[in-house]
Amino acid sequence: MLAINSVRIVNPVVAAPMAGVTDRAFRILAAEHGCGLVYTEMISDQALIYGNPKTNILLDCRGERGPVGMQIFGSQPEYMARAAEIVAGRGATVIDINMGCPTPKIVKNGEGAALMRNPALAAEIVAAVAERVNCPVTVKIRKGWDVDSVNAVEFAGLMVQAGAAAVAVHGRTRSQFYSGRADWDIIRRVREAVEVPVIGNGDVHGPEDAARMLEETGCQGVMIGRAAMGNPWIFSRVRHYLATGELLPDPTPEERRQTAVRHYELLAETKGEDIANREMRKHLAWYTRGLRGAARLRERINRGCSRDFFTREFWLMLYG
Repeated sequence: MLAINSVRIVNPVVAAPMAGVTDRAFRILAAEHGCGLVYTEMISDQALIYGNPKTNILLDCRGERGPVGMQIFGSQPEYMARAAEIVAGRGATVIDINMGCPTPKIVKNGEGAALMRNPALAAEIVAAVAERVNCPVTVKIRKGWDVDSVNAVEFAGLMVQAGAAAVAVHGRTRSQFYSGRADWDIIRRVREAVEVPVIGNGDVHGPEDAARMLEETGCQGVMIGRAAMGNPWIFSRVRHYLATGELLPDPTPEERRQTAVRHYELLAETKGEDIANREMRKHLAWYTRGLRGAARLRERINRGCSRDFFTREFWLMLYG
């Protein structure tokens, strides 16, 4: 069991917050497939404070079971504290502060991974947030900014001193983005340096990777990101493998179809059919990755689709 302060998480499997992916529909599917802790997409402190209508969708956690972490980002302690109060009031079990996003439009404002270049400010933000909310505050960081400024160990220590109840470490620098191999040794070093739970992130593609990360780094949780896109079964397969040592089979084509249809219905319920019809295109490409005949249908997907296409027509075209 993974414990973040008073929050008890039934297993060490965690879904990484991913912009454009980890919305309510995805989180419900992840939890149904055994994910112990899910996170929202990252949400701007400014958007929360000024009431941007789009944030209501990001905050929607109706019907979700189990703990839901809400991730916020920004660079001003007072704004971040006010934003944290808002998400706490909307049902956040855990509040995560994004200090790892490498996207240029985020880091140019001193947010995301840019905060790793300003540890003093980052600590002020954590302290301000932790003082204003009752739920645990976690921080997601990277190995460092670049190869010449690897500071995850020292940085994590400062965040814990400021009030972070857990730290998630992505084993790549900001300059790497998502390329190259993740450095699991930096996760181990952070784990040895702090007394709060450490969640490892990077290059967990399946159950055996998850078990190896836990063993090699000593981290208490395994965070799965891109490997879960179109593949919510990874959570149940990892959970089962960690508990029993048995590898469950990959999902059958029919299981993929049923889950993709459910994903569409959850999207439509949350965001309406028009948005679901647009957003399901990328998800359907992920769900059918590697299936025979799927590649030839991607052009058809991008021409515009309807509920009937996503729930029936596409699958008839694929399987005949």
